[in-house]
Amino acid sequence: MAAIDTAIRAAAAAIALKGVSKAYDAHSVVIPPLDAELRAGEFTVVLGPSGCGKSTLLQMIAGLERVSGGAILIGGREVQDLEPKLRGCAMVFQNYALYPHMSVFDNIAYSLKVAGMPKGERIARVGAVARMLGLDELLGRKPAQLSGGQRQRVAIGRAIVREPGVLLFDEPLSNLDAQLRHDMRIELADLHRRIGATTVFVTHDQVEAMTLADRILILNKGRIEQFDTPRAIYHRPASVFVAKFIGAPPMNVLPVTGDGMTLRLADGQAVAQHADSGQFLLGIRPEDVTASAKGPLQAQLRYREDLGSHSVLAVDLAGSTLRIATPFGAELEISAKLALDFSPTRLHLFDAGTGQAIANAFGPH
Repeated sequence: MAAIDTAIRAAAAAIALKGVSKAYDAHSVVIPPLDAELRAGEFTVVLGPSGCGKSTLLQMIAGLERVSGGAILIGGREVQDLEPKLRGCAMVFQNYALYPHMSVFDNIAYSLKVAGMPKGERIARVGAVARMLGLDELLGRKPAQLSGGQRQRVAIGRAIVREPGVLLFDEPLSNLDAQLRHDMRIELADLHRRIGATTVFVTHDQVEAMTLADRILILNKGRIEQFDTPRAIYHRPASVFVAKFIGAPPMNVLPVTGDGMTLRLADGQAVAQHADSGQFLLGIRPEDVTASAKGPLQAQLRYREDLGSHSVLAVDLAGSTLRIATPFGAELEISAKLALDFSPTRLHLFDAGTGQAIANAFGPH
């Protein structure tokens, strides 16, 4: 392990958010009081739709936005009143923010030069980072001579050359095309495994979240909907919001009524046994729906999407649209009648009023 890897891993620090809030005035509360613990060396992805407060939260950790209330602790030290440069964080922005008149070497070395590091040490440090990120042959180029992926690697190099314990990424891949985003996800995952920095990565892209994160913090209007591993969030969503936000296609959510024994759809078809009465929302992932000749539920095909590896069927079921992920190649005509079946162990139940999951409604998942 190189010296820079060891230094960053040693500097990795836990982040504690205690009652952190942000409001611009009494009528513009972006983030109500929020509590979260981000573990040292963990890759945390902050995920949510546009306007949910995720970038604001990241900027408060970085010191680019002042908190309205609460405390931010990095490595056990309160930092909410400190200048950004004193927090031990480095940030990578969506637009790279490289100096266009400087070479790759000078962009990466700039913060070290400002800090007064001797030239020989700067050269050695930048060389180590360039080798780590595959920039060895590009150090003399200007940003305009680089591809988008190369510019992103320079921005990452500029951040890690300072040997920070905390790396903050604000939607860093959103300006790249699909193939480059895929390639950069692999590079970021490899980089994190190597250096072990505490990483906070903001995105609205669920694929980035599911493939990169140790844990995902899902925000909705500034509030935490769920903070857990990608597997737990996918298979045990804490709310309808999470269930419909994660997954492509997202989880199907159908209104059902319980009579104390059975849950029924709007047209009276029985879907599962359940002991409670009242109104509920029933969730089922598209890949967990089975279309067969003998299924107990009757539906009609409205639309199909053939995606090469699989097909997605949209069917009418009791006045609601249900999506089914099936192996590619099933020959079905539009308006065809389908018989569907759900495995009770794959069902999720949510409170119709709050949208919160009802734990173990059909046994543990």
